[in-house]
Amino acid sequence: MHGDDWVRIPTADECVLRNLLEGQAGRQPDAVFVTFWRGETWSYRETLERVRRRAAALRAQGVRQGDHVLCWMGNGPDLLTAWFAINYLGAVYVPLNTASRGRPLAHTLDNAGASILIAHAALVGRLAEIDRGPLAKILTVGTADSELPELPGVAIAPLTDAPAESDLSLELERPIQPWDPHAIMYSSGTTGAAKGVVTSYVQIYTMGPDAFTSISADDRCMIAGPIFHCGSTLYVYCMLGKGGSMAMVPEFRTADFWDSIRDTGSTVVLLLGIMANFLLKAPPTARDRDHTLKKVFIVPFGEDAPRFGARFGVALYTVYNMTEIASPLTAGPDDMVPGLCGRPRPCFELRVVDSNDAELPPGSVGELIIRSHRPWALGSGYYRNPEATLAATRNGWFHTGDAFRMEADGRFFFVDRLKDVIRRRGENISSFELEAEICAHPAVREAVTVAVPSEVGEDEVLAVVAPVPGLVIDPAELVGFLAARVAHYMVPRYVRVVEELPKTASGKLQKHTLRADGLTEDCWDREAAGIRLKRERLG
Repeated sequence: MHGDDWVRIPTADECVLRNLLEGQAGRQPDAVFVTFWRGETWSYRETLERVRRRAAALRAQGVRQGDHVLCWMGNGPDLLTAWFAINYLGAVYVPLNTASRGRPLAHTLDNAGASILIAHAALVGRLAEIDRGPLAKILTVGTADSELPELPGVAIAPLTDAPAESDLSLELERPIQPWDPHAIMYSSGTTGAAKGVVTSYVQIYTMGPDAFTSISADDRCMIAGPIFHCGSTLYVYCMLGKGGSMAMVPEFRTADFWDSIRDTGSTVVLLLGIMANFLLKAPPTARDRDHTLKKVFIVPFGEDAPRFGARFGVALYTVYNMTEIASPLTAGPDDMVPGLCGRPRPCFELRVVDSNDAELPPGSVGELIIRSHRPWALGSGYYRNPEATLAATRNGWFHTGDAFRMEADGRFFFVDRLKDVIRRRGENISSFELEAEICAHPAVREAVTVAVPSEVGEDEVLAVVAPVPGLVIDPAELVGFLAARVAHYMVPRYVRVVEELPKTASGKLQKHTLRADGLTEDCWDREAAGIRLKRERLG
């Protein structure tokens, strides 16, 4: 968009996935759309054909326009095809983190209100011991390591795409509109369970294709992060909207990264700060600049980020985004300094404010709040959670919960998180949810979790726990207990056992005191004890 176009709502042909995919397949049917590293390469025409066949299979299973459909699988052909097929039918895509389990998973299933789940077979066993809400049907892809469980009230069957000779016209009840929801994406909360952000096609367009003027149709974008997070979803949409191509790896692995870039000819990538740190910590080699990468977005842009460009010979960029917003700040490639998030894009207005939403002068630290001049460019609210929606959008602005500083020249810098979210290995952890799971242990009376510094960037998790009188908390046993109940990245690295947690006179836990104490001499370190947890790999 050009000129004043940034205030208008894009047309369906500009932002609706079904229209975009059909349009690109019509204009450049043989152009590459996606190459799966060490796997298949699909043209736009082949992608459209595969999506139509899967969409026909989903319609045969009862999926209709407006329905919510859960997706629970890792990066690869199945997830990409399922997501696109759901939106092709005008249904709403609801991705689940492959690390999800236990009560947080049960909450999401109940909140999403979906009766159909498309899942990797290896994950289905986690549903046996939780409340599955309205879930009535599971369609599986991939293979499981063991026999699938019987889930009372839930039908389980393999998902088989419709034959190519089937009727793939798949007419809709009505045209899909730009303001229709394309997804509900769950973002971890700080004072409650995960919230489902309703995102429109206008929002994902504004977040992706419209935001990245530095990415063109000639680029190939490496998708190195999971596309069940908005951080990678927006880059998939960016390349679809621009008519470019992308490459995809099942997951980021330091040892494989540069080979995957070279093999796929990728020219641009988004790296979380911790990913960039892992690559920087690898020993230098003669091939550090022997690759096709030209542009790297590092989020957040930390202290070591500038060294990445110098070592690997790439132009550096950054972007500030959340599931609820749409890339309102971007920066690069010039004058990149640590902490920079950039300047506001034309369709957004940003302020740094105090606790009463009063704007602060340049150089002051306060909460970043945002509003958009383009209708539907921000999230459409939290699904089935009007209280949280109202709180986040009070006074007509979206409140990010992040502490920022705006300089006199209009540049915005990230300072810290106001929320009690711990960010570890690219994942946001709700301290509220984690503390609830720790307190489910029979020997734990109360618990607090706080972020402590990590030697590789972002945060590590410290759990401070107090025992039930007469019982003893074994940190190693507690870690094993949690590993079976929560995602691997949520399991605390450090455990500190105290007789009593500090409280105010009114009985409120003084988390700030424990955060200030940090790592004390009596903290137990599971990595020092030889206990390392990793994401389960899907076959």
